[in-house]
Amino acid sequence: METPEINTPKKDYFEPSHTVEHILNQTMIRMFGCERSKNAHIERKKSKADYVLEKNISDNDILEIEKRVNEVINRNLDVNIDYRKREDVKGLLDLSKLPEDASDTLRIVTIGDYDICPCIGKHVENTSQIGRFKIISYDFNSPILRLRFKIER
Repeated sequence: METPEINTPKKDYFEPSHTVEHILNQTMIRMFGCERSKNAHIERKKSKADYVLEKNISDNDILEIEKRVNEVINRNLDVNIDYRKREDVKGLLDLSKLPEDASDTLRIVTIGDYDICPCIGKHVENTSQIGRFKIISYDFNSPILRLRFKIER
């Protein structure tokens, strides 16, 4: 099958960190009922992601987030890429972060049975290739919770 033409990434992603961002986003949705990260800066040495929350979280919540993300990583889930027309996934997937110039054909990234979203970045093929997720710091400046994290390999 020929790969459809889609928008190109604006940066070169570090695959393990970018893939773990997807897992972190889904974990935050499940734990706190928030949306995917409002803003993220994903790099090889350390990364950060911002979430809109009504209130701050506790140190115990941080430990639970780490635990859950690492449990997903340790499930050795396949990361699959699929291409779908925007109208076919509208209402099924969150398309709010798509840029205005996003192509009609979307690249959909699925991480096992845990997460699915449109994304043009680079990802690992299986979560076993990520390493260990570690939150190195966090702060809350209402309503933004910023998590800083890294991948330990």
